Amino acid sequence: MAGPSTAALEDALDDLIDAGLVAERDDGSLVTTDTFESARRVYRDSYADIDDATFRTTVAEAFGVDESTAAERIDAGSVTRADLIAYLSLDSTLDGVDDERLATMATLVAELSPGSPVPQSLTEVDDDSWRNFLDEHPDAVVTVWRHDCAPCAGLKEDLDDILSTLPDGVAVAGIDGESAPTFRRATDVDSAPAVCCFRDGNLETVVTGRRSPATYREEFDALY
Repeated sequence: MAGPSTAALEDALDDLIDAGLVAERDDGSLVTTDTFESARRVYRDSYADIDDATFRTTVAEAFGVDESTAAERIDAGSVTRADLIAYLSLDSTLDGVDDERLATMATLVAELSPGSPVPQSLTEVDDDSWRNFLDEHPDAVVTVWRHDCAPCAGLKEDLDDILSTLPDGVAVAGIDGESAPTFRRATDVDSAPAVCCFRDGNLETVVTGRRSPATYREEFDALY
């Protein structure tokens, strides 16, 4: 079965961006949004590990074909579990989109990830680099983020105001908490968002959850 044309893919991508399900970053890379990932998480939990028979039946029902046709598409690699999950996620999120268009969109988003939850304005560190960052910047604030996190989204709205209260000489970085177990163990951070304040390379205080900008300013003033 022939795949969608380049024009169809481009049109589908435009629709996904307009619907707020895919975003284009400043560097031109494409990522799925929290809105889409919230839906995908539900269907991934339900369908990622289904047996072959259930997978075949679900594909047949989702795409309106008989099971033999579904089996042919699965065997040919035209429909994978990731494709099915993407298709069902889009179907639950979008209204008034025909099956062919949904399938084209699913082809796109099945290959995309949400990228990093760390705001683009921040230097991003990970488990391999955060200690080096602190060696270079012993007075620093390391912010912890994760996907599908309402308090994280709220903190992003206040981030510029919060960081503007930091004195000169205090560096700032961000880390994806879900991908940084070593950092979490070292800081005893088990939730996001979190703002970890280091002085002379040592962790002095951690503020978790979304707080008012005034709360962070008080912490910064006391420490730095």
